[in-house]
Amino acid sequence: MNIEKAMHKGAKWVSPDTPVSEVAALMRKDDIGSVPVGDGDRLVGMITDRDLVLRALPDGADPKALKARDVMTRGIVYCRTDQSIEDAIHLMEDRKIRRLPVINDKKRLVGMLSLGDVSHHASRKLSGELMHAVASPHERAGAQAKL
Repeated sequence: MNIEKAMHKGAKWVSPDTPVSEVAALMRKDDIGSVPVGDGDRLVGMITDRDLVLRALPDGADPKALKARDVMTRGIVYCRTDQSIEDAIHLMEDRKIRRLPVINDKKRLVGMLSLGDVSHHASRKLSGELMHAVASPHERAGAQAKL
């Protein structure tokens, strides 16, 4: 199956100058966990709910003054509509990411592929492998697990 059949169509993006509060409001309104960031017609970043919490809040910055560019993850990983869902799963596993922007042959954002989409359109085995890869606990230097 190709990605176009599994993805959520019609992904929205925000500009790098969009206030973080608007990004958070969009996430709440659309019940989504990530928003692509585009500059002109280029995908330049991604903001996840985790980015908002870890980059906008802990250092005492005023969230009202922050823009998308201040908290976004740069270096976008994406997939294409004509790729197979298996290709996307392997990319998500390798990069340990849960959501992929999907672009078409004209390099335009046309959708998003999420872990949930994969679970509904791929085999249990592939879905399980992906879940295991992206949900593995993070290792921290010097940290020991406590039972």
